[in-house]
Amino acid sequence: MTKFSDLKLSPKVLKAIDEAGYETPTPIQAGAIPPALEGRDVLGIAQTGTGKTASFTLPMITALARGRARARMPRSLVLCPTRELAAQVAENFDAYAKNVKLTKALLIGGVSFKEQDALIDRGVDVLIATPGRLLDHFERGKLLLTGVQIMVVDEADRMLDMGFIPDIERIFGLTPFTRQTLFFSATMAPEIERITNTFLSNPERIEVARQATTSETITQELCMFKASRRDRASSEKRKLLRALIEREGEACSNAIIFCNRKTDVDIAAKSLKKYGYNAEPIHGDLEQSKRMQVLQGFRDGTIRFLCASDVAARGLDIPNVSHVFNYDVPGHAEDYVHRIGRTGRAGRDGKAIMICEPRDEKNLDAVERLIEKEIPRVDNPIQKEERKSRSRKNTEDVKADTPKQETKRSDGSKKPEAAPKSTNRRDDQRDERRNERSSGGRSRGGSNRRDNNRTVGMGDHLPDFIAKSFDERRQG
Repeated sequence: MTKFSDLKLSPKVLKAIDEAGYETPTPIQAGAIPPALEGRDVLGIAQTGTGKTASFTLPMITALARGRARARMPRSLVLCPTRELAAQVAENFDAYAKNVKLTKALLIGGVSFKEQDALIDRGVDVLIATPGRLLDHFERGKLLLTGVQIMVVDEADRMLDMGFIPDIERIFGLTPFTRQTLFFSATMAPEIERITNTFLSNPERIEVARQATTSETITQELCMFKASRRDRASSEKRKLLRALIEREGEACSNAIIFCNRKTDVDIAAKSLKKYGYNAEPIHGDLEQSKRMQVLQGFRDGTIRFLCASDVAARGLDIPNVSHVFNYDVPGHAEDYVHRIGRTGRAGRDGKAIMICEPRDEKNLDAVERLIEKEIPRVDNPIQKEERKSRSRKNTEDVKADTPKQETKRSDGSKKPEAAPKSTNRRDDQRDERRNERSSGGRSRGGSNRRDNNRTVGMGDHLPDFIAKSFDERRQG
């Protein structure tokens, strides 16, 4: 079995890895680190949560340990699609480079340009940035990319989804042709493959898992949902989410709840807090300081439920997430893989539960085609409880309708049941006529009639003035 000590990393980097508690590299790390140390271009394809970040940070630190940065000319560049992922990469550099004197700068939105300019002016070895903010600094004349020796593109497929591909192509053009390029992605769309063919030179391709596969350590479930009425759909869906959380019980120590829209993120978090759940929202409209505060609270356990948009779906290394709830079926099938990849990390067990409305079935088909398997269906816990309640009620009604057993008198004879009272006037009239027929009331000649003065044969509703003439003749 390969160990980090076998990968020709610098002793100071190995010491930091050992202090972090790691001994054995993941498959993507074991495949990517050796060619990266040799100076070759690397194309790494692996599902989320497999350790891609360390695959480029460790060889970069080893390669940059010798040399000195110049003002406004970073020696290496790491491009990330989101602020959160960029901040996480920076944390990785801090952890693994603590025994090496390397300077670092983080260029992301939500932070003042003045502070970032001051860092760049002093010269940095590692520049970690989102594409938009990087180009802002370049266009303001505060940054030169001609000194970049190593360039990393992390989560390239997310870059494609967010529309950063034109920016990535422009940044490639601003860096030296002789640079080393490390390119990492969970999936390989045709557009990304075109970029790698254009800007990578004979790369070492490392693919440790089939594209867009989900981890075997994650238990997946799907709950179908149909609202009783259109105007109640939102409230009933939130009620279903709470029921699914309660069904998991103590096994759900914490969870990320993904929504497709930012408005739903805020509404879901507010609803959970209303019902006593410790929940907070995170999405792109929040200030950067608030986003970092919420993420830190979720990491240290002071926040149990994180309601998030897809800004949190990629690259965030929060190892102890027990559950992922997909409040909506994602519009892009690849996002499903990245969302549920937040749980079941580093060999741990995890669980992913998704709610699907009838309008989402097309997106659900796309997800199941991508992962090449059907997600197991589970009963709606609310409807299941309602069925049980109806079943209990029906059982009670049957018992109530069952006739009581006949009781015996003291002399041994059976006590007759009381005749049920009729509540229908027509039924009373019909019973009277039936009794008359059985007692001979309609016998020929009328000799056995109980009421000889009653005229028969003319119907039950004979007018009095007609019956009177018959009666007078009979009496005369």
